[in-house]
Amino acid sequence: MAAKKKTEAAAAEWMYEIISHPVVTEKSTMGSEHGQVTFCVPLSASKPRIKTAVETLFKVKVKGVNTLVQKGKTKRFKGIQARRKDVKKAIVSLEEGQTIDVGTGI
Repeated sequence: MAAKKKTEAAAAEWMYEIISHPVVTEKSTMGSEHGQVTFCVPLSASKPRIKTAVETLFKVKVKGVNTLVQKGKTKRFKGIQARRKDVKKAIVSLEEGQTIDVGTGI
């Protein structure tokens, strides 16, 4: 019985590492009208792991997961050139009637 609790705790830990924060932009809020929620995830996250994490943490049914990698921009500041890091986003489509409220909170 103690081994089962350890595996559940370890599973919850990696799930929180995968789903770091929601992406709240004008485009992502337009997706919420169609039952979609956008999350920022690590570059190494796979679609099945993202699906499992969202279903477990938010207790919803996921229809599908689409991912994209946004390449970092090259920026200049006072003559110093730097590059922003790459970001992976996961667009999670929820089943009909399922919702995740990402608007409340700080």
